[in-house]
Amino acid sequence: MNKIESLTPEQEARFGEYVEKCIAIGTNTDPVDFEQAKSAMCKSYRLVGLKEPTQFHVVDSPMAAIDLIQSIDPSKSRSDIFNEMCYGSMDISWLSLYKFFIEVVGLDLEKITGLLELTNHTGWYNAYEDIVVFQHRPEYIKFDEDNRLHCETGPAIRYRDGYSVYAWHGVRVPAEWIENKESLTAEVALTWENVEQRRCAAEILGWESVIKELNPTIIDSDPDPMIGDLLEVNIPDIGTERFIRVKCGTGRYFCLPVPPETKTALSGNSWTYGVEEDVLKQLEIRT
Repeated sequence: MNKIESLTPEQEARFGEYVEKCIAIGTNTDPVDFEQAKSAMCKSYRLVGLKEPTQFHVVDSPMAAIDLIQSIDPSKSRSDIFNEMCYGSMDISWLSLYKFFIEVVGLDLEKITGLLELTNHTGWYNAYEDIVVFQHRPEYIKFDEDNRLHCETGPAIRYRDGYSVYAWHGVRVPAEWIENKESLTAEVALTWENVEQRRCAAEILGWESVIKELNPTIIDSDPDPMIGDLLEVNIPDIGTERFIRVKCGTGRYFCLPVPPETKTALSGNSWTYGVEEDVLKQLEIRT
């Protein structure tokens, strides 16, 4: 085979197409196509010189897979079983490179084709010497505008047996913070051990409620309440942070984080809008 030193312009032009294709594969929520997944798995074993497995199972979620595998082999710990899981359709995150070079460039990479086929037919799976446990893909997956796992009203990922994952802008959070927001208080938000989750708790609760508990220092005030006050607080284990407290068009007050080097309420407000200070002053309506 001749060595490839560069791609043609036509091949490079297909990058975007393959990004979209692979995102669609990785976020697919269809159930397992059992016969196709079984065929692709057997192919994967054959291509690396292994005997094909003879026992195949399908379950609804990672937890269901752990329960089933432990019933078959009680010596396996739950953490070991979880760590042994392969990601099926989500393995396209790394297999996408091979998919492109096989389908567009024409490279002969036969040994990986079974794994590529699996991405089209199954969710996560555990593959052992003679036993394979497939998992249905999630019933649904929800993202924010930046394609991070996120849902403000329920699970960000829900499986068919009800097993769920809750996430806030890409950070996994306790279910009760979403399902039972009354359980979330400023005290919980400020003392939660995990710093990233603590930030999420503050955002879910609302920074204004949290900041009230921190005795903020007013760094700068603007006569216009819609430009508001620049506040500085010390958040446990995070450090000094600055916020602007502003009045929105509905008459409510809320707080927004701004860069720690912010000097005035006006500069903080203009930063949140992404405009220069003199432009912000000319705006008649801000929400």
